[in-house]
Amino acid sequence: MKKLRISSAVLAVLMLSACSSARPVLYPNAQLESVGKDGAERDIEACRQLADSAGAEEGSGGGKTGRVATGTAMGAGVGAASGAVGGAIFGGAGLGAMVGAASGAVWGLMTGLFHAVGASQPNQTYTNFVNRCLQKKGYEVTGWQ
Repeated sequence: MKKLRISSAVLAVLMLSACSSARPVLYPNAQLESVGKDGAERDIEACRQLADSAGAEEGSGGGKTGRVATGTAMGAGVGAASGAVGGAIFGGAGLGAMVGAASGAVWGLMTGLFHAVGASQPNQTYTNFVNRCLQKKGYEVTGWQ
């Protein structure tokens, strides 16, 4: 029961951190100094909403899910193949393939999840749109994080 609670907590943290999105980092120029951090945050949000309304999508959550699923499937395939080879050498190709597929799937799932965690980077069109909007407002975007 304790393992289930710990696993649930870890999964919740992973899911929450995967939902965080990258934000533009602004160079401390005259515009940023004159409006302050709160004013800059409002301008960033306004530019993000403008990008959304223009049809620029921040990112695709399905892309992250797809990468995790692909990693899981590839891990299962590689694990099954290597398990079958190892099993054939030692006299149990079927069992070796089954064990290899299971362990490969777990490995693929875990590596996919760890790669999906963290700030998701918006697509290039979205970042270009927001960068241009902020530039027109007088800001200098140094990057996204």
